[in-house]
Amino acid sequence: MRIQYNKLWKLLIDKDMKKVDLKNAAKISSNSIAKLSKNEPVRMDVLMKIAIALDCKVEDLFETVIT
Repeated sequence: MRIQYNKLWKLLIDKDMKKVDLKNAAKISSNSIAKLSKNEPVRMDVLMKIAIALDCKVEDLFETVIT
């Protein structure tokens, strides 16, 4: 099973935001953005910061895919 953050990227497009805007709004590190970009797992507190910054639920940011 793996994680995909396609929902997050679509949400950013809808809100006309770039990754750097997300980084600044959610106050997360560049390393976290890099992990998200590579569909690597990140800590739950990072996902919660993103959800707060984007005014959405954590489950709106990612999906799990069975491989």
